[in-house]
Amino acid sequence: MGRRDLSLLKQSIDESFRTFSRAFGDELEAFFTPLLKFLIFFEKLLTGAPWPLVIAVIALLTWLGARSWKITLGTIIAFLLIGRLGMWENTMATLAIISVATFVCIAVGIPIGIFMARSDWAQRIITPILDVMQTIPSFVYLIPVVMLLGIGKVPGLIAVCIYAIPPIVRLTNLGIRLVDRDVMEAAESFGASSREKLFGVQIPLALPNIFAGVNQTIMMALSMVVIASMIGVKGLGTPVLQAIANQYLALGIMNGLAIVALAIIFDRVSQTYGKRLQAYRETGHD
Repeated sequence: MGRRDLSLLKQSIDESFRTFSRAFGDELEAFFTPLLKFLIFFEKLLTGAPWPLVIAVIALLTWLGARSWKITLGTIIAFLLIGRLGMWENTMATLAIISVATFVCIAVGIPIGIFMARSDWAQRIITPILDVMQTIPSFVYLIPVVMLLGIGKVPGLIAVCIYAIPPIVRLTNLGIRLVDRDVMEAAESFGASSREKLFGVQIPLALPNIFAGVNQTIMMALSMVVIASMIGVKGLGTPVLQAIANQYLALGIMNGLAIVALAIIFDRVSQTYGKRLQAYRETGHD
């Protein structure tokens, strides 16, 4: 392909994307409006609620997930320090977008993983797409998203979801495919339908793998916090960018450590819960 042909191809792609953006931009914004409203509501709920109540709820959720007083106490101390150092609002904004992004990834990723597990041709088609999603630099996601939806929370949320969704899809697919054939044959011998086998046998046995996927999705979503702040997503990434631009070392380190604290809490809770599910599957009791 010559240089002129390559230039014409680039112009054709750019013009096609502009035409698509002009034709469907408003419809896409309307489609994502409910998600934007929910994200704003959740963020206002976290930032507006009294901090002792927020910490108490987070500590309760941590205990229910990890059943470890050490992890729960560490979580309480971490959030008290975050509040004491003046990073509460940014942390709550980050917690809101990570939570919503994780729920979106779970809601979209698990059905796709199930579809891949039940269809070999779907797996052959979707796997290369997941490979591309995981290998393309995260900055590249921002280009088409910003061109379509502009600057704001929703474009940032979509970019986070695109980057974070592959693990939950892959591990859901893997978990269901790893279910023992003898177990499936036993379910069939009892006359279980495809739906009953899926929800009564395959998904329960695949839960440890699925939660491992949730863990990795959360970690990847947190890694996008700083990049998402470049397109208007409020949170801990914003002061990190300010620190980079203005050489504020202390500001950058403090907010970076807050992101690390969130990552450690999410990681420990989800990993511990996954191990409990694994133990339950192997022993038959909690």
